[in-house]
Amino acid sequence: MNILLVEDEPKVADFIKKGLEEQGYEIQLAYDGQIGERLALKKSYDLMIIDVILPYINGFELCKRIRMQGIDTPVLMLTALGSMEDKIAGFDAGTDDYLVKPFEFAELLARIKALTKRRTATNQSSNRIQVGELQLDLDKKIAIRGEKNIPLTSKEFALLEYLMKNKGKVVSRAEIAESVWEITFDTGTNIIDVYINILRKKIDKGFETKLIQTRIGLGYCLNES
Repeated sequence: MNILLVEDEPKVADFIKKGLEEQGYEIQLAYDGQIGERLALKKSYDLMIIDVILPYINGFELCKRIRMQGIDTPVLMLTALGSMEDKIAGFDAGTDDYLVKPFEFAELLARIKALTKRRTATNQSSNRIQVGELQLDLDKKIAIRGEKNIPLTSKEFALLEYLMKNKGKVVSRAEIAESVWEITFDTGTNIIDVYINILRKKIDKGFETKLIQTRIGLGYCLNES
């Protein structure tokens, strides 16, 4: 499995590279955003790990540029910027997951496995899910509503797929965390709420019928009525 690592701190980069290579991953390393962009556009990777604070092109801008080229490779943003505003900026740029420094290597490994497992499962699918006028293309990883094609990051795709497969059912934050993030839900984080809001902007904005509904104190539900 090939991973592009864009990290400008040599000690951190070497630590991650060595650890992942010991786990059997093949790592391509870039020390700045320009080289990272060049490599990302030149070769296909299974995952990209990108720091935010980088020389020449920062991680947010790099992620945006990659997405603008139609590359849907999962991106794990790795950074010391841990505020909710920073995380939202990362999600808006197209990242799929966000890991704040300092971190345990075991957690990094778990995030990588979750992202690549979801991508592999998605690539093996060959059909569509439909709720009302909303369709989810499991091959192209995009949502289609009306005449509008909506590109999704792999984590947005996974969340929408889960909601659509549970059409009409109220799913709790704990259920979403376990099924989509493959982790135990942390009541101290609002990461799921952030992703739901991002999906709403992409899926419901501009349409009279709002498909993604909040059930206060219970969770979320996707329904066509």
